[in-house]
Formats: sequence, structure tokens, C-alpha cells
Amino acid sequence: MPEKPSRIRRWIINPIVNQLKQGTSPERLSWSVSIGITLGIFPIMGSTSLMCFLFGWLLKLNQPVLHLFKTLTYPLHLPLILVFIRLGQKMNGVPLLTLSIPEMLSQFKDDPTQFARDFGIAALHGIEAWAICSIVLIPAAYFVALPLLKKLLPGKQAAV
Repeated sequence: MPEKPSRIRRWIINPIVNQLKQGTSPERLSWSVSIGITLGIFPIMGSTSLMCFLFGWLLKLNQPVLHLFKTLTYPLHLPLILVFIRLGQKMNGVPLLTLSIPEMLSQFKDDPTQFARDFGIAALHGIEAWAICSIVLIPAAYFVALPLLKKLLPGKQAAV
């Protein structure tokens, strides 16, 4: 009779190994790249890692690749927060914020609760603009990454 795996192996090690192995076809890796890039510029600070984990788990994407590309887009994250907020405010016809990123970071550090009250609606406008942009960004990044990954991984077949 085969030995029953320990609880640590069953509940921790095996799920982690499965996450590392899944989604390694060029198509699945392309989705991981495109969603990692898109989630990496989500306009709410501190939420991108959790969102990548959840989307990667739900869509069975390759977690390391997803988080790698989320991390690579970090230099764009802070500047694009303000861009998405302004775009969302213009789309909704509301007055533009007159804050800069350093001011916003300073206010966030001083009192996160007050910052959330002051900028909650602006954040929703930013999320709205990001969501609309992601409709184009995800497939565009996918179709750029796919041929590159097919060249890098010629022996891999699509895994369903």
C-alpha cells in the first residue's frame, strides 16, 4: 500500500508545486504575461500582488510568470495611477485632482483612512479607466507575447 502523504505535503507543498507547473504552454504563458502586465498597472496601490494571485489561481495561469511581469511593470504603476484617475475623471466629467504623486503618497502615509475617504471616488474613476484600457491591453500583449514564446518554446504543445 502506498504511503499516505503528510498534511504539509498535501496542503502546502503539492499546491505550490502545482502552481509552478501549470500553464506552461506558449498560449498559457502568453496569457500570464498579458494579465501580469495589465494587473501590474492596476491603479490601486498595494493590490496588484493579491489580484495576480487570485487571477492566476482562477484562470490556472503560471504564477511565477504572472508575478514576474507584474513586477516588471512596477516603474509604470505609480505614474499610471494618476493617468488613470485623470482619464476616468475626464470620462465622467468631474473636476480634475490637482495633486501630484508625491503629494498623494505623503497623504497616504500620513493617514490612509482619510486618504481613502478623500480619494475613494477618484480611485473608482481610475479603476474604470484602467478596466476600459485593459480590454485592449490584455489581447494586445497576448498577441505580441505569443509568437515570441512560440519561438522560445518550439517543443511545447498547447495544454488544455
